[in-house]
Amino acid sequence: MKQFRVAGLAGLFFLAASLVACSASDGESVATNSTIAVAAETTVAEEFPVTVGDLTLESEPQRIISMSATATEMLFAIGAGDRVIAVDNFSNFPEETASIEKLDAYQPNVEAISELDPDLVIISYDPGNLVEQLTTLSIPVFIGGAVADLVGAYEQIEQLGALTGLLAQAMQVSSTMQSDIDAIAAGIRKSDPPLTYFYELDPTPYTVTSKTFIGGIMDMMGLVNIADGVEQGNDYPQLSAEVIVEKDPDIIFLADTKCCAQSAATVAARDGWGSLNAVKTGSIISLDDDIASRWGPRLVDLVRTVANAITSVLAKS
Repeated sequence: MKQFRVAGLAGLFFLAASLVACSASDGESVATNSTIAVAAETTVAEEFPVTVGDLTLESEPQRIISMSATATEMLFAIGAGDRVIAVDNFSNFPEETASIEKLDAYQPNVEAISELDPDLVIISYDPGNLVEQLTTLSIPVFIGGAVADLVGAYEQIEQLGALTGLLAQAMQVSSTMQSDIDAIAAGIRKSDPPLTYFYELDPTPYTVTSKTFIGGIMDMMGLVNIADGVEQGNDYPQLSAEVIVEKDPDIIFLADTKCCAQSAATVAARDGWGSLNAVKTGSIISLDDDIASRWGPRLVDLVRTVANAITSVLAKS
């Protein structure tokens, strides 16, 4: 049987926006060179069995449970949505997920999963000993964990494509994503000095540094993170209002609009924040929490929103 390795043409990032501040992932800068290729540690045959990492599937899965909102979006994007029989309670996109059975993402019920008779379960992390329990029941499990950069996102889409027998479709999705993101990034007018930003995960306020997945995307877009170097060794620091006022970012990105009802108005009303340059120029960008916390195909929308924000700020200067 002929076999070959999948090369990317180039994971939950957070379970939910409200829990981002408690997460940690040492990411790397986002790759911007479209010629970069990565080995996905995937061996794909012309027919099944297929091996991805440590998981081998003997036949094409027809009953898939996705316990990852990101994986759910990827599965639908590559054409495997009609095989998804249950999803976690954070999976809310695309709209077809509304009619699919929901399972608890925080405390997965192994018995409930088993009763659905899945031939593939996809998770973003292993709560407790879920993998061990499902493996004992002979239920295949794929861990599509949080990725460090865009290359990892493209790779994971292709891995799901390999596991579902839809590799060609998955590679088309990842290729289109990369082309779109590269084009958006290439079209940004760089400023001198570079624009600075604050990325809010919740109103306490927790944020990210450039070493995270999101921080890498912002770095690719030519932005400078005011959180870098503030708290050594912590890539998800909680900044004080004093530090934010002192750093005076050009743009504020809010990734807590759904979870915490934050907006330009609530930010401007905070003590001392009214003097910020981003507030005075109206450069407070409301993001969709879901898109901002996942690394699936809708990353293109996030990158486009950031690019539009940069263009708007530079037009005001």
